[in-house]
Amino acid sequence: MQYCSRCLYPANHPLNITFDSEGVCSGCRVHEEKDALDWTQRREILKALTRSYRNRSGSGYDCIVPVSGARDSYFIVHTVRKELGLNPLLVSYNKHYNTRRGHRNLAYLRTLFDLDIYTQVINPQTVKKITRETLRLRGSLYWHVLAGQTVWPVQVAARHKIPLIIWGHHQGLDQVGMFSHTDEVEMSRKYRKEHDLMGLEAEDLLAESDVLTEADLQAYFYPHDKELANVGVRGIYLGNYIRWDTKLQHEDMIERYGYETAPQQRTFDTYNDVDCLHYSGLHDHLKFLKVGYGKVSDHASREIRFGRLTREEGISLVRAYQNKTPADLEPFLKWSGLREDEFYGLVNQHRDPRVWSRDADGQWSLKQSVVGAPIPENAKSVKLAQQGECDFRITPSRAPGVREDEYVLIDRGYVDEFPASS
Repeated sequence: MQYCSRCLYPANHPLNITFDSEGVCSGCRVHEEKDALDWTQRREILKALTRSYRNRSGSGYDCIVPVSGARDSYFIVHTVRKELGLNPLLVSYNKHYNTRRGHRNLAYLRTLFDLDIYTQVINPQTVKKITRETLRLRGSLYWHVLAGQTVWPVQVAARHKIPLIIWGHHQGLDQVGMFSHTDEVEMSRKYRKEHDLMGLEAEDLLAESDVLTEADLQAYFYPHDKELANVGVRGIYLGNYIRWDTKLQHEDMIERYGYETAPQQRTFDTYNDVDCLHYSGLHDHLKFLKVGYGKVSDHASREIRFGRLTREEGISLVRAYQNKTPADLEPFLKWSGLREDEFYGLVNQHRDPRVWSRDADGQWSLKQSVVGAPIPENAKSVKLAQQGECDFRITPSRAPGVREDEYVLIDRGYVDEFPASS
């Protein structure tokens, strides 16, 4: 297995990755644009683009912003509201794996910015039924979240005739460098299927499943092209126009708005996925069981590219986190109605034979990992200069004493008291 000479990504990255003559991956090379492009000019392009979508009446919504209780939601809304001067409608898909911290972050977000929000909550029994099938077909307990988060905003845009959707950044650029920032790739049905849904659209899931019905998947069908064309719906990524640095952006949002962070089970990044019980736990463990690396490799590769980690430090973090057993298996099994042997039986079908082997007794072993891989020949010559620290903050809870490790489908959607925004 080939690993990047600079970061930690392997050749079997699910989104596809390429390597140049120095063994540097396409994601690292496109990341170099962050220090080469004129970001002031690119922000002006963004302002000009969004200016034409202002609601002329002054009383309606200018755009839609998909949000959750974590990730870059605060930064995106801050940029759209404070810098671009737009009036967004917030749109949120309830992932069902919510933490109370995530609910609080979302409640503070919509209250601090005084914005309307549309939230979609699918019948839990339907979500469980879909999840059991996507575990069987793709080894994924997160398909419904990815599908819902990427289609619900588009459905709302078409239904309410709000043509502009503003997303954050996209993996095809930030992780694997399949596009340049200047390509200005936009979110589309095709991009969603290839980069977000593991090649499995709702229609594909319906065709491959013997137990799901059209009614079960109704909420996940992408609007028809004619419907989108009639409204002129388009989805732009801020990451094409802003020098995207999720660590620094989160730290800015912590200072401005009190965004809550928390330790994560299988990675050192305490900022990105504090709203989900499983994302950095069981969901990430499944990723590791399938392709041989997890979220810690994603986060370490990102920090290496920014010069805040060395490759050696990144490998040490992978060694510390990638084999951690997630603590959230039992609650997921209780929620889903699956037995542990059923669960792993479904997942084991999706292990990549390039990195996993199975012995005569049925025991699996990891054949390939960046932890034990030889140091790439050009690692020293392509190494970046170090700049900045890789420390991630843990903020005080706004609700100390509240249990964060239990399923909370719906919680309070607003707050009465909050710090002044800046």
